[in-house]
Amino acid sequence: MSVLLAALLLAQPAAPQAPANQTPAQLTPPADPASSVFTAAAGVLLVTIKPASVADYELVIRTLQTALAADPDPARAAAARGWRVFKAAEADAKGNPVYVHLLAPAQPGFDYRPSLLVDELVADLAPDLLSKYQDAFAAPPTKLNLTEFAHMAVAPVEIKKPD
Repeated sequence: MSVLLAALLLAQPAAPQAPANQTPAQLTPPADPASSVFTAAAGVLLVTIKPASVADYELVIRTLQTALAADPDPARAAAARGWRVFKAAEADAKGNPVYVHLLAPAQPGFDYRPSLLVDELVADLAPDLLSKYQDAFAAPPTKLNLTEFAHMAVAPVEIKKPD
């Protein structure tokens, strides 16, 4: 596995620190830590799955794909248009398969958690499928909000500095 991908898999956002003059009651309640809502124009979820649970994870993703393809809701349809899931050829450092959810564009305010969406959209879901899905994770997913830095097919625009 490349050093960059390994670094991305291990990257976890730092917990926000309360300013010294604020008590916890004055802080905004933290968002759901499992949330997969993106604040940037694009996002990536890096998901590592236990090798023995690949079939369970892939079944949930395929079930969600089928449900989203038939769903008339415009918000979910917009999210699905920019959502692609890749399986990396390389495993992580512990031998776990890696799945990359590429969200380009990411829909503002949309929670991309497959478990929530499958639970909402699939009426005849096998009773133990979501619990098997949740047990499939080798580690919590890593969520990355992406801001485009360079589009390599386009010549860069020179920024002139004021004199």
